[in-house]
Amino acid sequence: MSELVSRVAIAVVGLPLVLGAVWAGGWWLFVVVAAAAVIGVHEFVTMARPLRPLAPAAYIGTVLALVGAEKGGVVWMLGGFLTTFIAAFMFNAVATTRAPATAAIGSAMLCSAWIGLGLGHLILLRRMHTEPRLLSFTVLLTVWAASTFAYFGGRLAGRHKMSPRLSPGKTWEGFAAGALLGIFVSFVALYSDRTHYLTIWEAVVLGVAVVSAEALGDLFESTLKRDLEVKDTGRLLGGHGGILDRVDALLFAAPAAFYLVLAFGYS
Repeated sequence: MSELVSRVAIAVVGLPLVLGAVWAGGWWLFVVVAAAAVIGVHEFVTMARPLRPLAPAAYIGTVLALVGAEKGGVVWMLGGFLTTFIAAFMFNAVATTRAPATAAIGSAMLCSAWIGLGLGHLILLRRMHTEPRLLSFTVLLTVWAASTFAYFGGRLAGRHKMSPRLSPGKTWEGFAAGALLGIFVSFVALYSDRTHYLTIWEAVVLGVAVVSAEALGDLFESTLKRDLEVKDTGRLLGGHGGILDRVDALLFAAPAAFYLVLAFGYS
């Protein structure tokens, strides 16, 4: 299966599932997010095996961060995440394999922060009191549009590499195409509500923040994969990689959108 066909197939199956869960919200969304998170932690632990990450601590911290986000908001989410440190220290103390504590504990913390806090902010977006469904849909569709058109723009007109060392396939031309479409999606999605929620300039700024975070999230994952010398985070999606290969952009974009909207004065 070609990469293009694989992308289309994943979008056809995955996008309605995610949008449906976001539409329903509550525990429906939590179940989908938690499933993605658990698979993502498994992929990270497998990918980072040379660092001997303390897998139980990463699972515990990630799941508790998501539970905290669903039940109590951002403070509870942070509290759930911080259990990673305590659990990692305890597991490291009794571990039979004596990997360096800095690497073992640090990689577990990175896993929980990257996945647990990243996906936890998607739950927080859906729990915001002002237009939560609209905001969540806007962020997801903006990320999808930016990622998709960056791919096609890069294939059609890509000439200048964004980061030849970290991700040779990404180009500035592709980023520009994806960014323009992503900002346009954000503008259109929020336009009809401009009189009472996110004015035109706020919608444009949100689009800029989301597409920028989307690109950084993609590059961050590429950095980890290159550092750990793996091509994909997993094989769940066949030749298209793992769950983390699909949600990497959202792990940065969701927190960026959440805190920007809070800064605009909406909650």
